[in-house]
Parts: sequence; structure tokens; C-alpha cells
Amino acid sequence: MQLLFSFALPAKRVMSRMLPPDAPARRMAQPPFPPVSQAIGLARLICILGIVYVHAWTGLGGDEMAAQMGSAQDIMRWTVVELFGRGAVPLLSMVSGWLVTGSLGKRGAKIFLGSKARTVLLPMVLWNAIAMVLVVGVATIGWIRAPLLGDAAWIADNLLNLTRAGDINVQTAFLRDLFVCMLAAPLLVRLPTRWLLLVGAVAALWWISLYKVPLLLRPSILLFFVGGILARRHGLAERAALLPLWQAALPFLLVVPVKIWLSIENGGPADFHLHATVAVDLLTRGAAALLVWRSAIALAGRPLAGQLLRLERYAFFLFCCHLLFMWLLAPQIGELTGTMGHPLWPAFFLLQPLLALGFAILLARAVETMSPKAAELLSGGRLGRDQATSPAARPLAQAHWKL
Repeated sequence: MQLLFSFALPAKRVMSRMLPPDAPARRMAQPPFPPVSQAIGLARLICILGIVYVHAWTGLGGDEMAAQMGSAQDIMRWTVVELFGRGAVPLLSMVSGWLVTGSLGKRGAKIFLGSKARTVLLPMVLWNAIAMVLVVGVATIGWIRAPLLGDAAWIADNLLNLTRAGDINVQTAFLRDLFVCMLAAPLLVRLPTRWLLLVGAVAALWWISLYKVPLLLRPSILLFFVGGILARRHGLAERAALLPLWQAALPFLLVVPVKIWLSIENGGPADFHLHATVAVDLLTRGAAALLVWRSAIALAGRPLAGQLLRLERYAFFLFCCHLLFMWLLAPQIGELTGTMGHPLWPAFFLLQPLLALGFAILLARAVETMSPKAAELLSGGRLGRDQATSPAARPLAQAHWKL
């Protein structure tokens, strides 16, 4: 986490440009000022497109994937997934912590937690149920290769992500851990900075130790969530906006060679330094989050930003439904391109986030047409009634961010 906060600049210079000269508690409750408000929307869209790469369709099973190890297509996929896709969750966690800090400054804990149950927990359960019915149903009749219905424990984990990520909607485990962080948020935002740093350190050590406790499936989410609270409290998001792009990229460029070396040595030194490997991976994800955030800041305010922000209203819907695309539609496209290892597969792989986004937009519009209420529930309040545009694309005075 220290890596993300090492870019501290004189606070007076930053705050005079980005925030009103109020007391820290007042500044905490203020809405984001451009370009930060736009950058949040852009960062969300970029991150969720990156998450699609993590779950991209290859058409191969475990043994077949192992046979591809070291091939040109395997290296391409590893590069995109490990260096771009896996940096998405840390930044999304930090954005959530940043926004929660302001949200709790304007409403009580009871209202806040009720809102998060509707906008985070409920969509997770609904999308998991939809995925189970559709994917298991289609697999049962033999149209696709996918998990079949299991016992009660399997259903519970795939519906609620109780002890592990589900086998179908694996991405919604993030929402499960995020909601746990939300439950603790009313306390976290009131802790002194030194105690928040301690909480972040414990979360980092928990993650690096590889010790499994189902309270959090990925403790690193708590680490970056706390980092977002600290970023809001100390104006770190605004300070990052003043960094030259090369400085924002420097931590990433320094840690990536170490991560690549450990990956190449997998089965050699990496086996003897498993915890060091996890620690380097955590640093890589944090450095990638900083780089993506700075890139989003660079895009904010440019003409392209407005067009991208119109797509951002579908970002959460894309996050929740892109595994439906991977299970149900990607195999059909794969019949034309071939699986990983075939000449046309790389083009399909690189286009999958855009194809999944198109699928999400069409599905969202269809649901909105049939039932705005259903669209509101499935999108956590981001679509449906009275949600014609992305909050990031609205004037600042009208902006209302939802996690």
C-alpha cells in the first residue's frame, strides 16, 4: 500500500487547485471535483473491461492449457491478464473506499448499509441465480460444457459465495468481499489514520500468508478499500492527478520485471519463495492501479471522455453479466475462430471485452424496455428509472455516485 501513497506532493498546492480550503472533515464530505469525478467513471469502465480479459474464453481445459504453456498465444494472454486485467480489482476497491468515505459523511450508517445491501449484495445474488439457471440448464441439455447442478453446499457457494468463489459467476466474489468491507465502513472511516494503516497492513499480511479464512475470500480487497479511504482523507487521488505520466508508470515498470522473472522461474525459485511471489503480485496490482488511475485522469476532460462516460452507465451491468457471454455465446464464436492455439483466436481474445460490452448493452436495454424496475435491481440502481445517463457524465451539481 505504501507504494501507492509514495507520490505525496505538497498538500497546499494540491488542495488549492482541487478542493475548497475547508477543514479535513468538511473536505471529506465534498463531492469529487472535475476531472476526478469523470476519472472515477473512466477508471471503472477501464477496470471492468480489464476484468473481462481475466475471464476471457479460451475453449481449453486445464490439461490443454498446460500444453499451451510457453507458446506465443499463452505469453500474449498472460501479459494482458496478469499485467492489465488483474490490476482492475485493486483500483475498483480503492474507488469504492474513496466514494464510501464521502457517502458516510452525508448519511447515517443504517441508511448507508441498507443502500449497499440493495446496490451490491442484492445484484450479486440475482445475477448468480440467473447464471445458475441459464448456464446449468444449457449444460444439462448438452449444448455447452459447463458445471452441472451440485449439492446444497455447491448451490450455496454459487449463489452467495459463502466459502469460495462460485464456479459460474466467479467475478461476483468481489461483490461479496466488497459488501463485507461496506459492513465495516462506518467504523473504518472513523478510525485515525494510524489505525487504518494497521488494518491495511494486517490485510496485506493476511493475503501474503495465504491463510484462508472465509470472512474475506480475498483480503487484498480490504487493503485497497482502506487505501481508498486514506486517499479521500488525504487528497491522494488529487495529488496523483498532478503526477507526470512517466512517474505514475515508474512503479509499474520497476516491479513488472520481478513478476515476470518469478513467473518464468515457476517450478524453480518461485516454489521456494511462494509468499514473496504473492507479495510481488500485490505490488504489481497496486502499481497497475496507480497507472490506470493516472491514465483515467489524463482522459478526463478530453472529447473522448464524454463518449466513454456514456458507456460507463453499463459498466456494472457488464461486470455482472460478462460470464454469461463467456459461457453461452463465446463458444459459438469460438466455432469460427477456433480455441486458443488457432490462428484466429488472438483476434477474438483481444476483442472479447468489446463484444461482452455490446452484449451487456443489448441485454440492459432489453431489460429496461421490459421492466425498468428489474433493470434498476440488476444494475444496483445504475439503470432503469430516472437513470438516463452515467452519474459521471452529469454536471457536478447533479452527480450522485452509486457503488
